[in-house]
Formats: sequence, structure tokens, C-alpha cells
Amino acid sequence: MQFMLLFSRQGKLRLQKWYVAHPDKLKKKITRELITTILARKPKMCSFLEWKDLKIVYKRYASLYFCCAIEQNDNELLTLEVIHRYVELLDKYFGSVCELDIIFNFEKAYFILDELLLGGEIQETSKKNVLKAIAAQDLLQEEFRPGSELSYWVLLKE
Repeated sequence: MQFMLLFSRQGKLRLQKWYVAHPDKLKKKITRELITTILARKPKMCSFLEWKDLKIVYKRYASLYFCCAIEQNDNELLTLEVIHRYVELLDKYFGSVCELDIIFNFEKAYFILDELLLGGEIQETSKKNVLKAIAAQDLLQEEFRPGSELSYWVLLKE
């Protein structure tokens, strides 16, 4: 996978993860072109399209579009499955995820994506293991927030 974009029906970019280096100017151009192209497509149209030298796979869930760019020889159905797995993980974590969850908790959305994908490849196929890693991170974050008892003892040890 080259990159993943999440954007709203209004064309607002909500999350972007690039697995191939591009200058910021080119990223903005690519993002703008893809959002415009995908939003112009009819709902009954296929979720795959060829764009430049890549294949674009996208799926709409409620008010968000999940869009991935893959190589010509990559599997579109597997990419759709990756998108669906990510949405399932977001749903489990947020309890029926919505656009506002992504906006106000974007760091968690990125963390969940990073637990699922590494370098544009599937890192963990088990939803249970991904959710365990997220729960462990949440616990760690809670324990070390300023003013918590554990962070007080850690500071005393130093």
C-alpha cells in the first residue's frame, strides 16, 4: 500500500498515512485529485479505479470515505478487506465510530492504524491482538498522566 486517506463527503481530509515518501506539495495535489475524483463517482460504481500508475481502492462507511492506493499487481479485494478490518477496529474501540471520533481522537485513529499496518503491509491480522495493544497503550497513558500516583513514584525514583 502506498497511502491511505480518510475524508468526509464534503471533501475534508480527516486522516492520511503515507507509506511512500513524497514532497508535501505532491501529497496535497494527489489528495485533492483523488478526493475530487472519488466524490464525483456515483454510489453504484465500482470501488476500484486505475489512477496514474496505481490502483485506487475506496469504500464509504457512513460519512467517511476510506481510500487506499496500491500497486498495479496488488490485490484489490485484500485491500478492501484491510479497509474493512480497520473500520471494525475503529468501531470496537469507539463504539460505532463516527467522523467526530476521528476528528477529536485522531491520535488514537493513527495508533490503531499503526497497530494494523506497518510500512503499508498487514502487521497484525487478529482484531483481538490489535485491541489488546490499544488497551495496553491506553493503560500506560493513563498511568503516566501528570498527577497520577504511578507517575509520582516514577519521578521520585529518578
